[in-house]
Amino acid sequence: MKENFKDINILVIGDSCTDVFIYGHTFRLAPEGPAPVLNPIQEKSNGGMALNVCANINAIGAKCKLVTQEENIFKTRYVDERTNSLLIRVDTNDKATRISQDLVNSIKNNFYDGVHYDALVISDYCKGFLKESDITTIARNNKNIFLDTKKILDDWCLDCDYIKINHIEFEKTKHTICRLNLYEKLIITHSDKGCEYRSLMHPVERVNCKDMSGAGDTFMSGLVCEWVRSKDINRAINFAQDCATKVVQKLGVCTI
Repeated sequence: MKENFKDINILVIGDSCTDVFIYGHTFRLAPEGPAPVLNPIQEKSNGGMALNVCANINAIGAKCKLVTQEENIFKTRYVDERTNSLLIRVDTNDKATRISQDLVNSIKNNFYDGVHYDALVISDYCKGFLKESDITTIARNNKNIFLDTKKILDDWCLDCDYIKINHIEFEKTKHTICRLNLYEKLIITHSDKGCEYRSLMHPVERVNCKDMSGAGDTFMSGLVCEWVRSKDINRAINFAQDCATKVVQKLGVCTI
C-alpha cells in the first residue's frame, strides 16, 4: 500500500497532544467514595490529535509536515484492562498558544517553508491554536483544504473544500449548515453505521470495536491521502473507513 502514496505531500495544521493510557486492574471501590480503585500495570503513550493525523499519514506511506503549538497538552486515560472500560480522563495543560499571524500569512498557494503540498489538513481541536479567522485566511490562500474542527461551523469555513464532522457535531451545528448551505462540503461519520456524503451513505464493515480513540484522525488521514491519489472523494471515503476500521480493533490511539 505505501508505494501508492509515496509521492504525496500533506501539510497538517492544528493542536497536538500526548495521549497517555494507564491500564490496570480494578477489583473494588474506594472506601471513601464511589470510585473504582485502579492498580496500574502498564502505561503507553503516543502523539495525539494533529500528531496522530501525521502519524497515520506517514503510516499510509505519504509525507507529512506538522504546524502545531509548542506547549505539550497531555490527555491521560485510566483504563480497566480486563474490560477496556475508561474510568477517567485527566487533561493537563489543556490550552495552546495561538498560531502567529506571520506564520498563517506565510502559508500560500500550498507552499510552506519553500515546500509545495498537495493538500492541507486543518485539525482543530479548539485548544486555542487556531481561531476562526486563522482558518479563513489559510483556506482562502490555499486549495485542497480538509477541515476537521470542534467549532460550530459558520461562514469562516466557506473556503474549505471538505469538512469532516461526526453525527453528534452535525446536530450541534445543523442550524448554521442549513443557513450557509454547507451540506455539500460535509463528510458526516456515523460510527458503525458508516459515512454520509451528499445524502449517499457509505456503509462500513462491522467489526469488534475495542477503542474509538483517535479513529477520526485515522479517517481524516486516509481520506486526504486517497483523495490526493485518485481525486475521487467517494473512493477516498471508502478508503478512510477501511483505515478507521483497522484502528478501532486495537487498544489505545494507534496508526493503521
